[in-house]
Amino acid sequence: MKNIFLLLLCLSIASVNGQSKLKKANKLFKEFSYVDASKAYEEYLDKEKSPSTQALKNAGDSFYFIDDKRNALKWYQKLYDIQGTSMPDEYLLRYVESLKGVLDYEKADKVTKEYLTGKGDQKRIASYNRLKKQMDSLAKEKPLYTIRNLEINTDKSDFGTAFYGDKIIYSSSKDTTKFKEKLYNWNKQPFLNLYVAERNTANGSLFNETVFLPNAMTKYHEATIAFSPDLKTVYYSTNIVRKKKLVNDEEGTNNFKIVKGTIADGKLTSPQDIFFNSKKYSVGHPAVSPDGKWLFFASDMPGGYGGSDLYVSQIADDGTIGPPKNLGPEINTVGNDMFPSFSNGMLYFASDGHFGWGGLDIYESRFKEDQTFSEPRNLGAPINSNNDDFAYIVDPKDSYGYFSSNRSQGKGDDDIYYFTKEKAPCNQLISGKVTNSKSKLSIGDANIKVSDMFGDKIAETTSGTDGIYKVSVPCNMKVKVSASKAGHSTEEKEIESKKVNGAEIKDVNFELTKYEDLVIIDGDKEKIDINPIFFDYDKSDITPQAATELDKVVFAMSKFPNIKIKIESHTDSRGKDAYNLKLSDARAKSTQTYILSKGIDSSRIISAIGYGESRLTNKCKNGVKCTEAEHLANRRSDFIVIEK
Repeated sequence: MKNIFLLLLCLSIASVNGQSKLKKANKLFKEFSYVDASKAYEEYLDKEKSPSTQALKNAGDSFYFIDDKRNALKWYQKLYDIQGTSMPDEYLLRYVESLKGVLDYEKADKVTKEYLTGKGDQKRIASYNRLKKQMDSLAKEKPLYTIRNLEINTDKSDFGTAFYGDKIIYSSSKDTTKFKEKLYNWNKQPFLNLYVAERNTANGSLFNETVFLPNAMTKYHEATIAFSPDLKTVYYSTNIVRKKKLVNDEEGTNNFKIVKGTIADGKLTSPQDIFFNSKKYSVGHPAVSPDGKWLFFASDMPGGYGGSDLYVSQIADDGTIGPPKNLGPEINTVGNDMFPSFSNGMLYFASDGHFGWGGLDIYESRFKEDQTFSEPRNLGAPINSNNDDFAYIVDPKDSYGYFSSNRSQGKGDDDIYYFTKEKAPCNQLISGKVTNSKSKLSIGDANIKVSDMFGDKIAETTSGTDGIYKVSVPCNMKVKVSASKAGHSTEEKEIESKKVNGAEIKDVNFELTKYEDLVIIDGDKEKIDINPIFFDYDKSDITPQAATELDKVVFAMSKFPNIKIKIESHTDSRGKDAYNLKLSDARAKSTQTYILSKGIDSSRIISAIGYGESRLTNKCKNGVKCTEAEHLANRRSDFIVIEK
């Protein structure tokens, strides 16, 4: 009895102790103290055999939000073992991103496919397939980018660059003097300030940094900034503060807002909130289009597609900002879509919801004439990694710029990287269909080869089962496109591509002639299939009817340049044998001359011989009475294939 009582007492104490640890972890999590919360959940879960799914979610999130993907994966994996693909979308996404964070791409792809299959969303499946194909293609190509980590980076968070004339503005928590003040609970670092630095045009390095707009800096976050084209109007992200104190929503969350102001004599004047700011959600990461007419930003305001979405508002000539418009499901996902920038008609942004390498990846999407955006394209390595890559900006000539990343090769936390970009190759598509010239049916698996005017191969592909092909060629170039298949003719066309990258030259179609459609089998011989050739009485001149049939021989030999033939000419038995032999030989030589006159090389006609009446096909020899039709069967010219 005593031992049972002691055991129950120990279990009771352990249970109370476990609940106490969980309560502490939950409190830290609610306060966004993720560094401390992750330790508290680890301590609780190491001894808890049957944790709740909520505890697993919070534990995974605590590590995920401080970019410890390996430990986050441990708890997301346990959650996945319980819930499978029925996990809430945001948690399954974080689970997949954690798998990529430890480079387990095979499992990440497997889970993603299972999830999409379960959802049955064909549009998302198609988008996944296109992005994966694009990324697989990128991995095989030479990267356009060369990157380097900047000396200005610290072991704290440095990120979010913006062009400011010939200078650069960026965000950093490098001010360690603030360690004496309150730190940001999320990552135990000082709050962010904005800095302005000079830029070395030779290598992109930043130097002589100072605090930007000191009168605007608070003891909380100021980060991610944008300017009007004349650099007089500024937009930046900051905590929602009233009377120098953070203003929280009903759940205790302090959100971000965008402040708009004017710069005068190095100071911020006339600061004002954007009208759609709210303590109930965050609005941040402003970006202004080069013409100053559009303000892009990120927000988790109600009505979006997931975590944070990208929005755009029109800026009137007097600076008035119009209502926000969600950029829609082409851009936004169930994950986080943020850090927009806009240059040369291209929207750049970071997302962990589109298929990528892991964490936030940087994507580009072209702004179209109908004010919609094209399907996003992943920028690939080395811009993107298996960690967070974001805040991409590029100069107007698309030749250099900056982005931010917390990849493992950095100096600690988020770092700023400088990149140079080579001119992307200009390519166009040529597409068409390959069919049989006789039946008009599609020909699959035909070889499509593109060569330059010297005959050097540029590209190659094959037609699908429907006969359709598509091949990429360089812009502004004359090329030869040929289609061929074993047992068929080879067809060729000259095409001139234009200067528009990504354009498509359609309907470059080919009709291939099948060898079997041009010949007949006569015993053990193959003969080119033509109708009987008729000559005028006692003559060997080529008649119009004979020319029409001989053109079929020329066609066959042109389409199949390896064919070699011998010509045999025959007469019926009427008339003298010697005369018939001489006449048939003259006719054989005449057909040979005609074929050679059409450009066929003489080496391809091995012989042209008349056999008179010596090789009759029936009984109608001398003295035998036969019908005209029976005699006609013996008056023939054969074009026998001896090599192909």
